Amino acid sequence: MLDKVAYGVAGAAGVSVVAWKTMFPWINHDLKVMKVGKNVKSQMEKDAESGEFLIDRFEKHVYNQPRKPFIIFEGSVFTYEYVNQQANRVANVVKTWGLSVGDTVAIMIYNEPAFVWTFLGLQKLGIAAALINFNLRQKQLSHSVNVSGAKAFIVGQGAELFEAVHVEEGEFSGMPIYIQGCTANQLPAGYNSFDDLMVVSSPVGVDPSVRATVTLMTTACYIYTSGTTGLPKPVFIRQMKLTSLSGGFLLVDFNKDDVLYMTLPLYHSAGGGLGHYGCIRAGATMVLRGKFSASHFWEDCCRYRVTVIQYIGELFRYLLSRPESPEEKSHQVRAAFGNGLRRDIWEQVQARFRIPQITEFFGATEGNTMLFNVSNKPGAIGRLSPLLRKLTPNYQTLVKYDFATAEPVRDSNGHCIEIKPGEKGLFISAIAPEMEGVEFYKASKAANEKKLVRNAFKKGDSYFNFGDLFYLDREYFVYFVDRIGDTFRWKGENVSTTEVANILSSLDFVHDANVYGVTVPGHDGRAGMAALTLYDDRPLTPELLRTIWKHSEEHLATYARPMFLRLQKEATLTATFKQRKVELVEEGFDINKILDPLYYADQVTKSYIPIKQDTYSRILTTSKL
Repeated sequence: MLDKVAYGVAGAAGVSVVAWKTMFPWINHDLKVMKVGKNVKSQMEKDAESGEFLIDRFEKHVYNQPRKPFIIFEGSVFTYEYVNQQANRVANVVKTWGLSVGDTVAIMIYNEPAFVWTFLGLQKLGIAAALINFNLRQKQLSHSVNVSGAKAFIVGQGAELFEAVHVEEGEFSGMPIYIQGCTANQLPAGYNSFDDLMVVSSPVGVDPSVRATVTLMTTACYIYTSGTTGLPKPVFIRQMKLTSLSGGFLLVDFNKDDVLYMTLPLYHSAGGGLGHYGCIRAGATMVLRGKFSASHFWEDCCRYRVTVIQYIGELFRYLLSRPESPEEKSHQVRAAFGNGLRRDIWEQVQARFRIPQITEFFGATEGNTMLFNVSNKPGAIGRLSPLLRKLTPNYQTLVKYDFATAEPVRDSNGHCIEIKPGEKGLFISAIAPEMEGVEFYKASKAANEKKLVRNAFKKGDSYFNFGDLFYLDREYFVYFVDRIGDTFRWKGENVSTTEVANILSSLDFVHDANVYGVTVPGHDGRAGMAALTLYDDRPLTPELLRTIWKHSEEHLATYARPMFLRLQKEATLTATFKQRKVELVEEGFDINKILDPLYYADQVTKSYIPIKQDTYSRILTTSKL
């Protein structure tokens, strides 16, 4: 249907398709998007017509291919039949807890098969799983569990996980806590052994009628915001969205014969939502690792005949830092699917690792749309051409943004102003009338309202505000510029942290640059600061410090050059390889709080100099920086 629309538009203009392509050369890229979109739409419509939820698809695969490997983990193979039996045991255990469809159980489990069958066991009962980040500690942990409204908490095996929970004992609103990986006599009072319950639980399936009241709007699970800007917020993943997420991998024609290599955390919307659920939908095989390992990545891909890999954040940059190996070119990987592959290394990744197809996408856990780049355009996250905007069911656009108010700019009629090619804008997407009033977060009304842009182009409409700035080029490709919260103001100018980070990362000795703004007493705005990690744990010698100064001077405006540097042995990242800035911003350049080496941009020596006590005191008292 979509391809017919394209040719229909051409015909309406009274010109041939060839002439149309000549007049608008970028339309070839639109046709690629439309072809892929047509395939995805067709398959998702079939899913909708079947009336099946994701758990129904899984059980159908169990019936049709019981002995097929579903999960490969640390050399062991777990078939669809075995995982289903374990999920049945989980369901039969939880069924005795007196919970109902729509109730919530929090789970915090490492990347291992138990995560999968625990999740599936809850799905069999129509119970929502609050997927807790296993890296959380103290207040972030107890907050995440409690805010979900969970009636129980299942904790995976591992001494570190138990210790994290035990430290917060008494902060979980009195809910029962079940621990996997140990028996009751190995646990202190107040905790329950989940393994003891599993041993005596039946592997026979529960009758699907127990979840008969589940609808498309029933919450399937909660996936949390990454916590780059504070406490995590639980996002409603309803059955409708669960199905939608599971279809994301259709963009690379993912099917039952594929083998997916999964190193990303299953509690997140990328690894869990797209990868894990995508495998369930397709009936494919998932090679699961406990955590990402650059040294074993290509070795695993060859060993298990992986056909599709999923990436996020800086994963490829870590792979590029490794010595070349025969495995990185002898694999069977046909596609890489993910987000966060920077333009500066895109072609290097494709050339070195010989991956035929790299499909970059943009989405948000709580968002209502997805962009994708199927044209292999380095750095692009998708397209927003006039034709594609007309064809999308929920209108997507980029609008002018006021940094001072953190709101879209409005014209004299009170409407948002769309940008033109060659400009940057805030990405917003129209909310369908039938979804009006549906909450994104299990949070306050104010927190949900904050994500909306109302009366954007006409009275009564509402748009989802992704909070991201994109650049639109002349061919209508879209590039990520910054998160709104990742832009700071210094000397009356707006500074993009991503742009500065890209400049610093282009130095051959810089492995990663995390840029943020810090307050300086007596000065308005925030001064730029960069936390750097170097290749091979190199020290920042005077020569390298002068190189950074000169490089910044050549490539960055005066106001955008980092005022401070911080040398880290390891980058501060979230579990999904996103740069985490909260603690870095709070610590600033305070030598009394920070053990890492700190440096200051010295105008006299035209270089960065170490911050000692006298330098620190001088910075705090100077009136001019």
